Amino acid sequence: MRRLLAAGSALLSSTLVLSPAAAQAAAPKPGTVTSVTPLPANLWLPGTGSAQRVTYTTTGPDGKAAPSTGAVFVPKGTPPRGGWPVLSWTHGTVGIGDACAPSTAGRSERDITYLTKWMAQGYAIVASDYAGLGTPGVHPYLDGKTAAYSAVDMVRAARGLNRSLASKWVVIGQSQGGQAALFTANLATRYAPELDFRGAVATGPPSNLEGIVSLAGPYIPKLPLADLTGYTAYILAGLKAARPGLGVDGYLTPLGRQVVKDAETLCYADMVKRTEGIGIGQLLARPLFDAKFFDQLRSVMQVPVKGYDRPFYIAQGMVDTTVPIPLTLKLVADLKANRQPVTFKAYPGAGHSENMAASLPDTTRFVAALFTR
Repeated sequence: MRRLLAAGSALLSSTLVLSPAAAQAAAPKPGTVTSVTPLPANLWLPGTGSAQRVTYTTTGPDGKAAPSTGAVFVPKGTPPRGGWPVLSWTHGTVGIGDACAPSTAGRSERDITYLTKWMAQGYAIVASDYAGLGTPGVHPYLDGKTAAYSAVDMVRAARGLNRSLASKWVVIGQSQGGQAALFTANLATRYAPELDFRGAVATGPPSNLEGIVSLAGPYIPKLPLADLTGYTAYILAGLKAARPGLGVDGYLTPLGRQVVKDAETLCYADMVKRTEGIGIGQLLARPLFDAKFFDQLRSVMQVPVKGYDRPFYIAQGMVDTTVPIPLTLKLVADLKANRQPVTFKAYPGAGHSENMAASLPDTTRFVAALFTR
């Protein structure tokens, strides 16, 4: 009897333990909504008829299911036949700490003004916070694929909540979100073939940074750009989250390790203050120029230059000091050399933020045409 009970117990135990593959298969599908609450009225965009904050399942940097949060803004009025066309907004740098998530922290006046003009054109706006930003774990900053998955799954989640949203959608993003928009444009039809992806707009998207960052080392002097060290700390913290096996801390000084740790919680304005007077070289104990570091950095950040199957628009300010135009010109040259469906325009006198408003007349026409084809 004792042997029979032991055997039965072993059998029961074996049936309750899922293999890693089975556990992953049992995870909610990407885009599954796990919670929903009304979005506080002070966080609504002007012209919003209803708004919700959602938590949903997406794909993390390790390829496994991960939670993300975001907001859904549905315009006032009656939806057009077929439903409201959807704009998936991918936001720029706000920080990588949970307190920085736009669906709870709110949005800048710049972004509110910009998005309000899109909503006035008759688009429902869905806006991911990105995986790790407001959810467990550290946000893998500038991990393009992970941000793209969050943007696509935000559309899935929003359509699961609201039947007035169409399957037709585009992605639009600024700065960090511009990079996310390009990655989204590159993988959307493969990752979510059930949706009707039409194309993308990227304003001020960072690109070719992997080559610049990998040149850094202790020899880099202090440079007269107030936010450069903060951005670098975000990149290194994001790389740690995306590629934990790389051993980023081994490249850092004690000060660098502390600054990168602080980057995991401080939002943008506080991060700029935290790094005031600190040069990039002071963060680094040794050069980043080695094959292992570069390969891992490239696997996270490098914007694809082929494989796009929908039209996309890149807008670049000519006096942008955050994303200098030579980096974008190199990206566009590579895209055109590979015959990708890109439209590019540079805007004289426009800086990083001003580029959004400067390009808006052109991009609204571009997006409207995507929905009529």
